[in-house]
Amino acid sequence: MTRWGILATGHIASRFAEDLRLVPDAELVAVGSRAADSAQRFAETYGAKRAYGSWVELAADPEIDVIYVATPHAAHHEAAMTCLTAGRAVLLEKPFTLDLATSTELVDTARAAGVFLMEAMWMRLNPVIRRVVELVEQGAIGTLRNVRADFGVAGPFPAEHRMRNPALGGGALLDLGIYPISLAHLLLGVPQHIRSWAHLGPEGTDENTGILFGYDSGAVATLSCGMVGASELSASITGSTGRIDLPEPFFRPGSVILHRDGFAPETISAEEAGNGYQYEAIEVQRCLAAGLTESPLVPHTTTLEVMTLLDTVREQIGVRYE
Repeated sequence: MTRWGILATGHIASRFAEDLRLVPDAELVAVGSRAADSAQRFAETYGAKRAYGSWVELAADPEIDVIYVATPHAAHHEAAMTCLTAGRAVLLEKPFTLDLATSTELVDTARAAGVFLMEAMWMRLNPVIRRVVELVEQGAIGTLRNVRADFGVAGPFPAEHRMRNPALGGGALLDLGIYPISLAHLLLGVPQHIRSWAHLGPEGTDENTGILFGYDSGAVATLSCGMVGASELSASITGSTGRIDLPEPFFRPGSVILHRDGFAPETISAEEAGNGYQYEAIEVQRCLAAGLTESPLVPHTTTLEVMTLLDTVREQIGVRYE
């Protein structure tokens, strides 16, 4: 039995707690929040045995094997460091932190202590996405030529919302753009050329962002994110002999359509259950049972490479976090 703690009590924490019930040999032991009453309500709702009014108390609980950190990303570094220094394994919501330097600090801390740490990039662990990667690696659509992905939400967000607050890592890039960027990285790796442009809001956070990745292989990735209009949330992967279309939402598809030259389109699907967060919990438990300190499916190098890309795009579009 893997004993879980959850740090934070917001929307994402709630969805993860719901999906944890679908994971074999998983038990929610405790929840921690800076607000004791919020932690208590969460514990009562999701059946946690204990509720703590501080992160330190949660991290100190000796009956916890791993803590899922689900705070807004501006607090990821502090929360994860609290858990790691207490010797607790950590599943940390994406993006890891606000920048490469603080993300690297977390990885270095976990490695030095021999403590498990993984980014909760649930897209990489989705069964359909994993099948897409297999198909591409097997040459099902030939040589990869193009990845297109977009993540846009309607907004508008009020002035006080965290998505517009540079002190909280606001803007479209970290919340939404990490998905198109991660998909391109998953399939094509680190680009050799990056070009980005964005329209910034009055607070200096990006509202509408376009990104172009170029690869020496000749492949390109055309990516976008924004909070000024609801986009299709789809993606496509084009190769020299075919294409894979990922319908809405591309980061958690229930099915994809494989187009191959000379063949009828083929729908590839997987049984859907829960909110899709259970797969990352299953991977964490598999790694802990095997004595691993990082996941081969979401390794530290991948997290740091994607954060490097986010930093590069942010520098090009002129966004500064306070």
